[in-house]
Amino acid sequence: MSSELSLLAVKTLSWDEFAAALAPLLSPETRLRREEPLATKTTMRVGGAARVYAEPASIADLQTLLRAAVQRSVKVLLLGRGSNLIVPDEGVDGLVIGLAHDVWAAFEPRSDGRVWVGAGLRLKNLCGLAAKAGLTGFEFLEGIPGNVGGALRMNAGAMGGWIFDVVEEMQLMTFAGEVKTLGKSALHVDYRHCAELHDAIALGAVLRPAAHADAEAINRQIDVYRRKRHESQPREPSAGCVFKNPPGLSAGRLIDECGLKGEHVGDAEVSGVHANFIINRGQATGADVLELVRRVRTRVRQVRGVELEPEVLLYGKNWRDVL
Repeated sequence: MSSELSLLAVKTLSWDEFAAALAPLLSPETRLRREEPLATKTTMRVGGAARVYAEPASIADLQTLLRAAVQRSVKVLLLGRGSNLIVPDEGVDGLVIGLAHDVWAAFEPRSDGRVWVGAGLRLKNLCGLAAKAGLTGFEFLEGIPGNVGGALRMNAGAMGGWIFDVVEEMQLMTFAGEVKTLGKSALHVDYRHCAELHDAIALGAVLRPAAHADAEAINRQIDVYRRKRHESQPREPSAGCVFKNPPGLSAGRLIDECGLKGEHVGDAEVSGVHANFIINRGQATGADVLELVRRVRTRVRQVRGVELEPEVLLYGKNWRDVL
């Protein structure tokens, strides 16, 4: 056996041992799998597998997973709806945790007018439930294909609003398994970023509605945003906006002005609807997407003298290592 094959066998055995050690510590309701394919769990539909994948069914099981990973120096990654990331073809060397169990999808109005939402609640469902309860102020989140946890991590926004505009406090769990509740004033939030979630997992948040209104009126506003999104964004699989907007500029406009709409590598293509989207025409690979990202950055730098920075996450890796 060659040295490379020997090393691969050792790594595989180590991941098997890690998963085997975890299994008896978790409740039967928690899902634990080896080499779980991730492409179908993302909106871009590309990439490889997670070495170990878990869907915890309780706070205790999540603590167990995190503490075991820290003890063995295993990288931990969160996977929400997979809407703002690109998974490399080789997959992810780490423990991928998805808060997909129903226990994480709570929507609980409180007597003081605020509402608790779990990290696993889909933003689409948040909008629908809020409308049904007559709570306004969340309509801008309609159509963002993510969940609350991902929105908090990335300070998701659309239609001029941002998730942290409506957050009053956030509950998180550190990678050491400690649960903390932080008020808005204690959070360090900016464009597509929440510092407190670098080494922690959002468990949920308390949101403050803007006002109370008739459900029908709220749904009409949701429909306005839905139509606007459908008209301005591609329907094909994508990871959302690929690049951050440079100060005072539009990344999509810069890419369009460089004549890059329709540019493609394999089945990865710069959308003709919105140039800041890379779409998957059907059989794109992670490598296709990454090469197209590099090509777009190079052209915009050459033509417009602007260095575009990725907004989407390169799952399990750093962009600086591949750009």
